[in-house]
Amino acid sequence: MAIALRKKSEIDTLRRAGAVVGQTLEYLRSKVKPGMSLKEVDTLGEEFLRSLGAEPSFKGLYGFPAAVCTSVNEVIIHGVPTDYILQDGDILGIDIGSKLNGYYGDAAITIPVGNISEDDEKLIKCSKDALFNAIDSIRVGMRFKELSKILEDSIVNAGYVPLRDYCGHGIGAKPHDEPNIPNYLEGKPNQGPKIKNGMVFCLEPMVCHKDGTPLLLEDEWSVVSSDGLRGSHYEHQVAVVDGKAVILTLP
Repeated sequence: MAIALRKKSEIDTLRRAGAVVGQTLEYLRSKVKPGMSLKEVDTLGEEFLRSLGAEPSFKGLYGFPAAVCTSVNEVIIHGVPTDYILQDGDILGIDIGSKLNGYYGDAAITIPVGNISEDDEKLIKCSKDALFNAIDSIRVGMRFKELSKILEDSIVNAGYVPLRDYCGHGIGAKPHDEPNIPNYLEGKPNQGPKIKNGMVFCLEPMVCHKDGTPLLLEDEWSVVSSDGLRGSHYEHQVAVVDGKAVILTLP
């Protein structure tokens, strides 16, 4: 399947959809504290996102039961909001999608709940640094596999490993579109499609401590690592404009 090249008008709409996500993530960052339940986080996120004129695109997507993915501690991605009460020292991954005027936004952050350990600070920093390093590296003409290798190298050089089998993705008039962008190299970096102006996609490094093998929990959504240790996740949606990446999911 061909990777879509978006017109300026489409990218402008995607930027608006992305800004809603960025604003909602920053709102939740300012509100989350020990003593809150995951369901409260989900409700706050959905209400704020709707107040900005968008729909929560994750709600009902593939059957997901909530507006916000709330991934606590060992859950790396796709955590389902429950009655779990956040504790001081937890880390929380928040992943949000929006739909606005027929186009989608998508981004994620991992945040501290209260005071966290130095190890968890480093873990969160790894996913964030890997994301921004990859975004800064994007140039027209490079291959997506090169981008996957940059993501993998950033994660491994920090002492961690990427989660396997889950990846970044194209986005536009669909929440998930071509191409798939793993956080690790499959094959050779000089293979596969090249990055072009007008492409819009999400990069989302998902970081594990020792083993990137994913395990699905009983809720059939929450993904953990087989090493049983904590993970972190960061994501931005970018458009390639004038030869380089522009982040669409800034607040």
